[in-house]
Amino acid sequence: MNPQATETGVRQLGHFVGGRWIDSKSQSFQDVTNPATGVLLARVPLGGADDVAAAVLAAREAYPAWRATPPAMRVRPMFKLKQLLEEHFDDLARTVTREHGKTVDEARGSVRRGVDNVERACGIPSLLMGEALEDVGQNVDCEAVRQPLGVYAAICPFNFPAMVPLWFLPYAIACGNTFILKPSEQVPLSAALLIDLVQQAGFPAGVVNLVNGGRAAVDAILDHPDIKGVSFVGSSPVAQHVYRRGAEHGKRVQALGGAKNFVVVMPDANMDHAAEAVAESAYGNAGERCLAGSVVLAVGAAAEPLRDRLIAQSRNYRVGDGMDPKTEMGPLISKPHRDRVVGYIGKGVEAGAELVVDGRPVVAQMPQGNFLGATFFDHVETQMQIAQEEIFGPVLCMIRVPDLDAAIAIMRAHPLANATSIFTTNGKHARQFRYNVDASMIGVNIGVAAPMAFFPFGGAKGSFFGDTKAHGMDAIGFYTDKKVVISRWV
Repeated sequence: MNPQATETGVRQLGHFVGGRWIDSKSQSFQDVTNPATGVLLARVPLGGADDVAAAVLAAREAYPAWRATPPAMRVRPMFKLKQLLEEHFDDLARTVTREHGKTVDEARGSVRRGVDNVERACGIPSLLMGEALEDVGQNVDCEAVRQPLGVYAAICPFNFPAMVPLWFLPYAIACGNTFILKPSEQVPLSAALLIDLVQQAGFPAGVVNLVNGGRAAVDAILDHPDIKGVSFVGSSPVAQHVYRRGAEHGKRVQALGGAKNFVVVMPDANMDHAAEAVAESAYGNAGERCLAGSVVLAVGAAAEPLRDRLIAQSRNYRVGDGMDPKTEMGPLISKPHRDRVVGYIGKGVEAGAELVVDGRPVVAQMPQGNFLGATFFDHVETQMQIAQEEIFGPVLCMIRVPDLDAAIAIMRAHPLANATSIFTTNGKHARQFRYNVDASMIGVNIGVAAPMAFFPFGGAKGSFFGDTKAHGMDAIGFYTDKKVVISRWV
């Protein structure tokens, strides 16, 4: 298990390198607190270049033997990992809730999505199969095979502490690479539990490693010459930095950035269903997810009935500790982030938007945590900051538009394009929507357009930097090189 309580009784984390937990070379630590209660959970080291170098060395030394292990044997500990994740499913979900704040039900849903990727990676012998064609020329045959590249790393965000690491880790190692996980320093406990389960599953030492840290660790990963590829999830400015710096050092990079997701509601939609789905999309996970529907585009006559229903939905959201089964929305990750979201609410009011439901009173009513109530604006204009910038909190904006063409034009003008949805009973409208929008993840009568493990996950425009997205068959392409062999035997 990951170390050890300090003299004060607070757990102090380390790094997992070469099959064991070790102390950090850094003397800098950060507190990890429960965002619902303020209780100190642990202290995490802010590792740097020396810590990353140690993990890379362990991964590089483990790579030749692991790469030479047949795929059918590489997945045997993967099957064991899947079993262990099922056995510790609720432990992992509760850990996610304690350190992030989301409800236990939300945590369970996210853990399930992560486990789905482990399950899919168990099929790597089939997923890795190549192609062949004989007689491409006279007595010439051709085949293409997929081969791993070496050491990969993933830099993960705070909002899904267990799920996002499992977007990357299973595929990377199943393909024959070795791996370094850098979790968010705000939520390191779920990753530590994941690594303990990886260790119990029986993967050889050095195949999976973990380094805790902040920006210094990120830049050390991007700069290290022995890391072949990097996966990242976070804000768009940081995603662009990761993509540029990693590419400058010759790495493969998939950098999933931020979002400003638009949801279109047509007059012919089932309004009760649409309002419920829009509210869950905006306020689920306290709005801290890249698939949150933060702007609803109400088309024509849809505006008034939708407004009434969204007011009811927004006012009735029960805010509280995610451990309480009655809670529908937990706290934000930190007080600075909550204050940032509160600042956006003020900007919306100053810009002239109608603040229909104000979540700010919850801040004073629940001072022990980082709480903010569901917030709903109507009569928002496209040029307002609350309509343009990623807020990453429980703030929903409604823009009224005359028709579907106007809604699509607003979306196409925005620099981000992660996910989007339409609510309609008209197949022509649904097809026009999916055909013309830029976002790569599209929902039709679905509030959160989250692809399953066997489909690719990632946005477009400023929401994604790279060529190959997360999970699905894209993961196999990212973690392998396709080698083509042309043969003639005379």
